[in-house]
Amino acid sequence: MVVTANPHASKAGAEILRAGGSAVDAAVAIEAVLSLVEPQSSGLAGGAFLSYYDAASKQVAIYDGRETAPASAHESMFLKDDGEPYGFLDAKTSGLSTGVPGAVAMLQLAHADHGQLPWAGLFDRAQQIAVDGFPISPRLQNFLERFGRFIPKTSEQGTTDAYRYFYDEKGAAWPVGHRLKNLEYAAALKIIAADPGAFYTGELARQIVQQTNIMPRAGGMTMADMAGYKALRKQALCTPYRKLQLCGPPPPSSWIAVGMTMGLLSQAEPFKEGGADNPLNWAVFTEAQRLAYADRDRFVADTDFAEVPLQGMLHPEYLAKRAALIDNGKADATIAAGDPWAYQQADKNVAGFDPAMDVAGTTHFVVVDHAGNVVSMTASVESIFGSTRMAGGMFLNNQLTDFSFRPKDDQGKPIANRAQAGKRPRSSMSPTIVLDEGGNFVMASGSPGGNSIIAYTAKTLVGVLDWGLSPQAAVDLPNLVARGDKVRIEQARASQALIAGLRDYGFDLKESSGENSGLSVVFRHPDGRLEGGVDPRREGIIEVVLP
Repeated sequence: MVVTANPHASKAGAEILRAGGSAVDAAVAIEAVLSLVEPQSSGLAGGAFLSYYDAASKQVAIYDGRETAPASAHESMFLKDDGEPYGFLDAKTSGLSTGVPGAVAMLQLAHADHGQLPWAGLFDRAQQIAVDGFPISPRLQNFLERFGRFIPKTSEQGTTDAYRYFYDEKGAAWPVGHRLKNLEYAAALKIIAADPGAFYTGELARQIVQQTNIMPRAGGMTMADMAGYKALRKQALCTPYRKLQLCGPPPPSSWIAVGMTMGLLSQAEPFKEGGADNPLNWAVFTEAQRLAYADRDRFVADTDFAEVPLQGMLHPEYLAKRAALIDNGKADATIAAGDPWAYQQADKNVAGFDPAMDVAGTTHFVVVDHAGNVVSMTASVESIFGSTRMAGGMFLNNQLTDFSFRPKDDQGKPIANRAQAGKRPRSSMSPTIVLDEGGNFVMASGSPGGNSIIAYTAKTLVGVLDWGLSPQAAVDLPNLVARGDKVRIEQARASQALIAGLRDYGFDLKESSGENSGLSVVFRHPDGRLEGGVDPRREGIIEVVLP
């Protein structure tokens, strides 16, 4: 089964599985296509996290392809001369914002471990689409209409690559159905297919470096930064839930907040009858989110640069203490970070609060191959169309804006997620895999959505595992995000009874029209049958590949 946010990508993944490829083979082909047809969300000049379940060993491994800050990066890089931070858009559309891309190296590493088909052939479908062109979808065209004003049109505003790519000679965005070709991307794929290392040392690397060093707000990336990038294979971070095991990436991913949300729910009073129809159940889920986000915002960062109390944040006694703050009658007026260091065998590190907002330029997909191996992968260029700068027909990421723009908080405490040379910025990407007591695959989930990824992903886990919903019904539930004192709920999908119930509980509730998740879910029934869920908020489809 293949579930992605775009029909071209789902079909490309299914094609690889039909040819005898593995889940990782399919993932390579899928991301190569997404980089072309969904450039507002992810790309090979961005980064990713890949959670991999090996059916033979029943183990979950993590592949970290998060971008790194170049050697020129420093904690004040997003501060202007007057000491005030750049506005987000100025920082985004700059060379400062681009980290050394990690997606290609990560996919190469995962393929070396788990690939079945030759690497070179995995890019054929993407190359063909790039040469033949693809019709602009309603969603892509909508992004051009809504956010086109942020794409530089003159060299004074920034590089104009994206403007020339998406707009005609009169400055009008290409309409729905216009066949968009990208011969530069096809040429880049040919290079990557022949030698993925050339992405980091050859002509493509030179183009990326050149683009990041163009004014205004030029960055300082070098060829040495590109050549020095290393994708990482890591042990999965896992935590028990009911009789299951939930697994995902360790920091700089924020998956631990998904694990905490679910761990808090396992320690809180059980859900009431009525499942998703009972506002009280949503209220408990909301409070668990608020507690998890508070800890995530203070503690999570790249563990090569900051001490993160991972043991403490998932410790059963700590979760029980935090869950005791959930009052089944009313919302907590304010929720602050706890003290997980008390449950950690390490010296306490006082970190400042980081309010940084990573933006929703991301995608997620799930693949299950014929052997039962699973890929749950989230990939991103950070914001919509990344930095808007292009190289090799690809959009360059603006992931460094996921760092805190300020190095210290209002109390003068150093922020763990401040910018530093060689550091990976904190990410909300949370590709999740669920196992049963015997280590067998049960479910995979994940989503785009910036900081909201944590809430979106946890919603599907609760919907399927606790409220007994199908994967599709869980995806279809209204999105609810509770970070801090304000709670946002998806207006178009939430019932008036649910909205009223949450307000009666005491939440400062905002009815939002912008909860644009892109969930991809696969659930394995006890008899081995696979059932998928695809997000109707995007353009994805489910492809089933029969033996």
